[in-house]
Amino acid sequence: MILLSFDIEEFDMPFEYGKDISFEDQIAISIAGTNLILDILDTHEVKATFFSTVVFAQNAPEVIQRIINSGHELASHGYYHSSFETAHLASSKLALQELSGQEIRGYRMARMKPVDENEITKAGYSYNSSINPTWLPGRYNNLSKPRKFYKEAGTWQIPASVSPVLRFPLFWLSFHNLPISIYHWLAERTHKKDGYLNIYFHPWEFTELGDRERFGFPGYVSRNSGRKMIERMDLFIGELKRKKYSFHTITDFLGIIKA
Repeated sequence: MILLSFDIEEFDMPFEYGKDISFEDQIAISIAGTNLILDILDTHEVKATFFSTVVFAQNAPEVIQRIINSGHELASHGYYHSSFETAHLASSKLALQELSGQEIRGYRMARMKPVDENEITKAGYSYNSSINPTWLPGRYNNLSKPRKFYKEAGTWQIPASVSPVLRFPLFWLSFHNLPISIYHWLAERTHKKDGYLNIYFHPWEFTELGDRERFGFPGYVSRNSGRKMIERMDLFIGELKRKKYSFHTITDFLGIIKA
């Protein structure tokens, strides 16, 4: 079972590299990237989960409607991408439900930062997918966390997939920087061990990020972005489908493991 997910948000990452980017450009780039993602998913007829901030959803209603109409899952990525208060857990859920007309069951914290599991449960979520169970210098050290799904404070935890033993992360940066054959081998090995694969990406990765003056990104962030990322994702999904892997939203996956 393949769980593809995409964090759709204000494209504020250039701020981390000392660059300014207008709010209008943040939203426009994320809209463009999300539509490119949806085109790929439509081509392959696979479903995915989209974790959206309320701010992005408010400024991209047509994209949110396309996600819903295509049968994908909408989940919460918080109210804002660069600002968090505990109250946002419940308020983002309610706002996204009102905007989309869909029940919001899942949550993912921006930048995979820690979040109080008790508060996640209080806010009424069925699952939390905010843990990358590996060590990433300067970001997090989650080597003590389980690699596979588990329950905490009454809520399902769905960690991002990492390889067995070494816990090599299979997140978006690995997809950009590893030879695609190596990434695919690691993904299949992890799927064989765990029975599923949970990997996540962002819409801006599907746009051209190589303008160092504009975005300030080092090569390991901008490598294989834009057209190359579209081609990589198309090949990756196509190969998995050829090998008869099934694709599910996270909520559908939970229904399977609880059955």
